[in-house]
Amino acid sequence: MHITIADFYILALAVFVGYEVISKVPVILHTPLMSGSNAIHGIVLVGAMLVAGKHGGRLDAVIGFIAVVLGTINVVGGFLVTDRMLQMFKRKPAEKTS
Repeated sequence: MHITIADFYILALAVFVGYEVISKVPVILHTPLMSGSNAIHGIVLVGAMLVAGKHGGRLDAVIGFIAVVLGTINVVGGFLVTDRMLQMFKRKPAEKTS
């Protein structure tokens, strides 16, 4: 695997475009977008598990393991944040007056 200057150029463009797209999102859409991105990160996690499971070498296994751990933290944390945000919109039960 050879990393070229073009790869870094693509990465830099992706970072700038991603920042511009996300910064234009209205606050009301953050919760649905976070739920959608959690689904995408679940797919990324499956890909990380496939890379970790290949028999390439010790370095590939270590990088794959790190990718699985970080992907899992990202997915679980995203769902926890989404759940907490949705809890803010739930109505509180009315108190009974007898």
